[in-house]
Amino acid sequence: MQLSRSKHYKNKIIKMGVIKLKNIRTFSYHGCMIEEGKIGSDYTVDLKIKTNLQKSANTDHLADTVDYVHLNKIVTEEMAIRSHLLEHVAKRINIRVLAEIETAEKTTVWVSKINPPIGGDVESVTIKMTEIRK
Repeated sequence: MQLSRSKHYKNKIIKMGVIKLKNIRTFSYHGCMIEEGKIGSDYTVDLKIKTNLQKSANTDHLADTVDYVHLNKIVTEEMAIRSHLLEHVAKRINIRVLAEIETAEKTTVWVSKINPPIGGDVESVTIKMTEIRK
């Protein structure tokens, strides 16, 4: 019986898992308007990575999994670098996760600007971007 979340590599089944960090809160300076770069605003970031969690599930060792602290550090460091567009910071987060986390196969990030200055009563605006290891 084959599991739907498994991948086949040369007749070997690799079971994938998901790690998700939800609602990482930052105060950052993203946006096209000059004021946004000076005043800043609140943001939330969600990050989801697809990776093999079988070894860590068996060994119970941090060294055998993806460290959540490392993921949070990537997000907060990239959010601290000013970008005009949320898409730009999201792509940087995804690329850096794939570069630094060798076992990550796929990464998806949601970046939300809270109370965006768009002339209306809008709670947040969110972009979602995904990168897949090639």
